[in-house]
Amino acid sequence: MGVLSNLSPSSSPLAVLLITLTTLQLLGAESKTFWGDIEALKELKNALDPTSVSPGSCISSWDFKLDPCDNLFSDRFTCGFRCDLVDSATSRLTELSLDQAGYSGSLSSISWNLPYLQTLDLSNNFFSGSIPDSLSNLTRLTRLGLSGNSFSGSIPASIGSLSNLEELYLDSNSLHGAIPPSLNRLASLKRLELQGNQLSGELPELGSLQNLFYLDASNNVISGQIPLTLPSSLLQISMRNNSLQGTVPENIKHLGFLQVLDLSHNQLGGSVPSYLFEHPSLQQLTLSFNQFSSVQPPISLGTQSEMIALDLSNNQLKGLLPSFLPMMPKLSALTLENNKFMGMIPTQYAFKVAVPGSGVSAFERLLLGGNYLFGPIPGPLLGLKPGSANVGLADNCLYRCPRVFFFCQGGDQKSLSECRSFGPIIP
Repeated sequence: MGVLSNLSPSSSPLAVLLITLTTLQLLGAESKTFWGDIEALKELKNALDPTSVSPGSCISSWDFKLDPCDNLFSDRFTCGFRCDLVDSATSRLTELSLDQAGYSGSLSSISWNLPYLQTLDLSNNFFSGSIPDSLSNLTRLTRLGLSGNSFSGSIPASIGSLSNLEELYLDSNSLHGAIPPSLNRLASLKRLELQGNQLSGELPELGSLQNLFYLDASNNVISGQIPLTLPSSLLQISMRNNSLQGTVPENIKHLGFLQVLDLSHNQLGGSVPSYLFEHPSLQQLTLSFNQFSSVQPPISLGTQSEMIALDLSNNQLKGLLPSFLPMMPKLSALTLENNKFMGMIPTQYAFKVAVPGSGVSAFERLLLGGNYLFGPIPGPLLGLKPGSANVGLADNCLYRCPRVFFFCQGGDQKSLSECRSFGPIIP
C-alpha cells in the first residue's frame, strides 16, 4: 500500500500493472497452506482410483509441487477447495467441494485431519465403501454432502459428534441398518436427507433437533410407527415409500410451522385425523397408497385451513365423499382416486371447479376415478371445456359418463353388476 501511495499521476499504466502484480505476489507469499492440510489433500487424491481422475477435473489440477492456497493465477489447484487466512502467514482449508467428475475410490484410509474445514461436499460421484468414523475429526464442519455415491454399510454413530453440523446429505447411496440415535445430538442441524438408501428399523427420536426444518427419509425400509416426538421447527417431512405402520400421531398438530407432509406408500391405517384439516400452516398433505379407511371431519369444517393440495388416493376410504373438502378455501388440488367412496358427487365439488366464488380457490385438479360414485354428472361440470381443469371421473358407477366429456376419459365406468355388488345405486 505504501508503494502505491508514492505513485504520481504521471506514472505509466505499465508501471502500475507491474507494481500491482508485485504487491499480489507479496501478499500471496504471506499466505502459505498449513502443512497438515496439504497432507490431507494428498491423502484424498491418493485414495482415488487414478483412472477416475479425468483431464480437466478439479483433482487433475492438484500439483503438490506448488502451494495449494498460494496459486491465485496458476493453472494448478484451480478448484475443489477454499482457503482462509487464520493468521498473517498461514492459510487453512475451510471448504472441500469436488466437482461431479466421476471420482471413485474409498475414503476409509483418510484421516480427515482438517480442523478448520466447514464444508465437505463429495456429492454425485462414485465413492464407495463405508463412511469412515474419521469424519468426526472435522469438528468445525457445518455441511456434509455425500449424496449420490455408492457408500454402503451403516451410518456411523460418530457423525453425532459433529456438533456444528447444519446440513447432512447422505441420500442416494446404498446405506443400510438403523439410523443411529446419536443424530439426535446434532442440535444445530437444519436439514437431514437420508432418502434413497436401504435404511431399516424405526426412525429414532429427533425431538432435540430444534433447528431442523427439513427431514427426508423416503425410499428406505424404515418400519415401526412415526415417532411421538418430532422437532417443532419442521417445515417439511417426507417419509414416503417405507414400511411405517400405525396412524398419523397427534403430535403433528403441534408442529406449528409444518407446510409439507408426505407419508405416502406406507402401511398406515385407521382414520385420517381431523386435526390435519385444521392445521395452521399445512399446505400439502400426501397420504396416498396406505390403508386408511375413513376421514374424520374437522369441527371447523376446514374453513380456516391453509391446505392447497391433498392426496388420499389408493387407500380403503369408504362412505360418502367428505362434504367439508370443498369448503376449504385454498384447496385447489384434490385426489381421491382408487378408494371405495360411494354415493353421488356433491354439487359443492362441481361448483368449486366451475364457479368457486369470490375469495375461494377453484379445484384445478379433482380426481375421483376408481370409486363407486353413482348418479348423474353434476350440472356445473357439463359446461367445462378441455384444459380448463384436470377432472377425472372414470371407473365409477356414474349414469351416462361418455368419453365425449374429457373428464370421463381414461377408462369405462364399472359394470352394473360390479356396482350393484358393492352397494345400492341409482339406476
